[in-house]
Amino acid sequence: MMIMIDLQSETPIYMQLKNKIMEGIASKQIQPGDPLPSVRNLAQDLGINMHTVNKAYQLLKQDGFIHIHRQKGVVVNPDGMPKVDASYVTLLKERLRPLISESICRGMDEKEIFIYCKEIMDEIKKGGEQS
Repeated sequence: MMIMIDLQSETPIYMQLKNKIMEGIASKQIQPGDPLPSVRNLAQDLGINMHTVNKAYQLLKQDGFIHIHRQKGVVVNPDGMPKVDASYVTLLKERLRPLISESICRGMDEKEIFIYCKEIMDEIKKGGEQS
């Protein structure tokens, strides 16, 4: 999986990295048990600070997507992905609310929002990059 970081984006680099790794897992380009590059190697490959990679990895670990072993390195959670629970649904709604509000303010209707959500979901499932 190729990870591309936009250094000009308003989204912090560590969040871009976290999101790209999660998208790789969601698209099945990265499988449970697959190794990820070491913090040092990934930072070097992307030309970013090791602390930035470490922060992304720590967030992924905290959310249950990866395991970090001193000897084995970083691996995608071999036991599978975290399941949907009430706290995740609450978080999802919290994150979607401002995006949906802005879309409505800009004149987008419910159907258009659903179309874009479906389009993105299909792209991820097919292993494609965001458009």
